[in-house]
Amino acid sequence: MPELVEIVFRSGGKVYSFDPAGLQLNTGDQAVVRTSRGIELGKVVVANHEVRETEVTAPLEKVVRLASPTDLQASERNDKLAGRAAQVCEEKIREHGLGMRLINTEVVFDGSKIILSFFSEERVDFRRLVEDLARKFKTRIEFRQVGVRDEARLIGGYGPCGRKMCCTMFAGDQQPVSIKMAKEQNLPLNPMKISGICGRLMCCLKYEHESYREFRQKAPKKGAAVSTSQGEGVVVDFCVPKELVMINLGEGRHIEASLAEIGPPGSYRETEAAAPQEKAGRGVERGARERSGAGPAGRGRSGSGRGGGSHGGRKQGAQATGKDAGKEQSGRPQGGREQQNGEKGGDAGPGSRENQPRRRGRRGRR
Repeated sequence: MPELVEIVFRSGGKVYSFDPAGLQLNTGDQAVVRTSRGIELGKVVVANHEVRETEVTAPLEKVVRLASPTDLQASERNDKLAGRAAQVCEEKIREHGLGMRLINTEVVFDGSKIILSFFSEERVDFRRLVEDLARKFKTRIEFRQVGVRDEARLIGGYGPCGRKMCCTMFAGDQQPVSIKMAKEQNLPLNPMKISGICGRLMCCLKYEHESYREFRQKAPKKGAAVSTSQGEGVVVDFCVPKELVMINLGEGRHIEASLAEIGPPGSYRETEAAAPQEKAGRGVERGARERSGAGPAGRGRSGSGRGGGSHGGRKQGAQATGKDAGKEQSGRPQGGREQQNGEKGGDAGPGSRENQPRRRGRRGRR
């Protein structure tokens, strides 16, 4: 099987695999390697180890040599040059009035290139800035625009937990973090509580996500009835880090039990508390039927059981539908409104609506 070593080039950066080329390297050693950017100095984070052929991403670059005292002195000179380059770049940015913020400055190991990382919300024309820096340091200048996550990782700091930021402590690939991870871990979806210094979702949400997923697949749902050594109870909560289930035995008794104590998944039983939505849905449907008058006899609004006398008769007449309503409309004379007015107020007098001049509305004028 092939042998590999894992190396990083900056704190919290991406981990790269290299062929040790017969060298025995330990964790923490400095090694000189060849990359696409040329010769670089990196730090070993995983010592020599064997992997399967399918896990190797070809082609692999080889380790040139273990870092010597001369290599370490060259690295120190590069760090000092990077500091001077950052100071000059800040002055030139203010001089040209550019809307960019310098984040990090790096000088490659052989001193042939200076890489400056910056953050900007918009596109920046820094051609004149590159010319000034190249004229000053007599070397190649390269600018790279980074996002807020890279900015936080390069600058560093302390997270809400009080410890150093995970992206600067652990050398790992930056895998995407989604809000679904917070939901599956029953975390509050308040952005202020699940966001890091960079303003994005905290990287630590993905560390325990796989453990939560595996536990959910094996554990019973909330509200399921389970059997324990102390009797039967209902699941009310979980403690995923300890892989325990909180069970309510009734009469105010609560216990914690492991998955092995409550039996295999096939022994769990669903209870009414396990399906509250279905129960609520049946109640809503029953209430809708009663409001529409389709409920039991004597409970509808249009039935004879609701109110008597003339009021009840008027309600029935107003809500009449079907064949009876059609007969009433067909048997009503065309002058029904005038007849009703006449019956109610006697013969049409001078002040009646019939003797008033008819006004022409907008529709009439058209």
